[in-house]
Amino acid sequence: MTWKRPRRSARPLRAGAYLIPSLFTTANMLLGFYALLAGLEGQFRTAILMIFAAAVLDTLDGRIARLTRTASPFGREYDSLADLVSFGLAPALLCYLWGLHELGRVGFAAPAVYLLCSAARLARFNVSRRTSDPAYFVGLPAPAAAGAIGSILFFVDTRGDSFVLQLAVLGALIVVGLLSVSTFRYLSFKELDFRRRRGFRVVVVIAAIAILALIHIGLFFLVVALSYALSGPTAWLGRRLRRRPWRGAATLRRP
Repeated sequence: MTWKRPRRSARPLRAGAYLIPSLFTTANMLLGFYALLAGLEGQFRTAILMIFAAAVLDTLDGRIARLTRTASPFGREYDSLADLVSFGLAPALLCYLWGLHELGRVGFAAPAVYLLCSAARLARFNVSRRTSDPAYFVGLPAPAAAGAIGSILFFVDTRGDSFVLQLAVLGALIVVGLLSVSTFRYLSFKELDFRRRRGFRVVVVIAAIAILALIHIGLFFLVVALSYALSGPTAWLGRRLRRRPWRGAATLRRP
């Protein structure tokens, strides 16, 4: 009787990562880490530019993954961890080092609230990705939230020695953090078709934005970032006002 070696059971497939999107995500995380180091050295403008660059890479990795059909569960989780570093931890620490540390416990609490809201926003995005409308984000996206905070510091272009500026940044951290975990809808621009013809007004708006960027880059970042951050509650308020009937209409209908 010959002895037969038992067959080995098939090994389970290991979760893999696609190279190109993962490279963009890795670069995103490294830029966030560099922003942290630059903030510790007091180079706040450089740190903010690194965050802006990380936001561009975060947009590109998602688009590349969709175009090449290389999206994976590993990529989604890896992207969220990178976003937490670049758009959660980095802006919170920069604001604290910039001048909020002089406010004591309150100066610590506001960046902490922003960081916790960023983490909750990213976790909710992962679990609701399959059921949400791809044309909209629910809550302010993490890159846009970091851009809003970073644009304020970039526009100020000075250390936070002014108590008024410290209160403004402190309030912005709390408001932007709450917008991140809100249910306001924000355009995702994922279905934007650049081949479609646009009206003359769109060309005028783009030209005005380009001129603003040439005149004052700090004001350009501030206007663009805050406009998008406030677009969610503004659109929600507009929908509520359109649905509410005008009280004077009943009076006008009376004979």
